[in-house]
Amino acid sequence: MGEAQGFRYVERADGAVVIMHHGRVAGTLRGGRAAQFLAEVDDEPQLVMARWTGNYRRGNERTAKRHPRNQG
Repeated sequence: MGEAQGFRYVERADGAVVIMHHGRVAGTLRGGRAAQFLAEVDDEPQLVMARWTGNYRRGNERTAKRHPRNQG
């Protein structure tokens, strides 16, 4: 998988985590999900944030673009 770019996160005082992509809010995590995200984000932050927000390429965009249903 290619490198995701443009993600950053902010940990708020109330424990919530806001994930942003190119300056726009892509998701907000609270409680246990926020803690789980913070434990996981140290490995590869850009890819982890892309996965948690669902904002990542799956490699099939070119194939889908050529599908007859998407023509026209």
